[in-house]
Amino acid sequence: MGRIKSLMVKRAAKQINAQMTIFTESYETNKKILGKGNLPSKSVRNRIAGYIGHMNKMKRLSGEREARRLARDEEKKAKLAEIAAKMQSQNMQVA
Repeated sequence: MGRIKSLMVKRAAKQINAQMTIFTESYETNKKILGKGNLPSKSVRNRIAGYIGHMNKMKRLSGEREARRLARDEEKKAKLAEIAAKMQSQNMQVA
């Protein structure tokens, strides 16, 4: 249960990530960027930095997943078109 984040951390991370586009998937980099801001404590800063890194990683992975899905769909369409063309040519030869 180590991945449970409080609602305050999630809201703050989403708000900060939406305002600033310089965050990465790296916890250490995000922690240094947030260190310059006005956060109530070091532990809150660390939790927000970790959650921002997690959000950015999930965003990248979902984009990659979507690209693979689109590539598979295109491949399936190409195979179906090839099969349809073969069947049509066989029907023309029989007739």
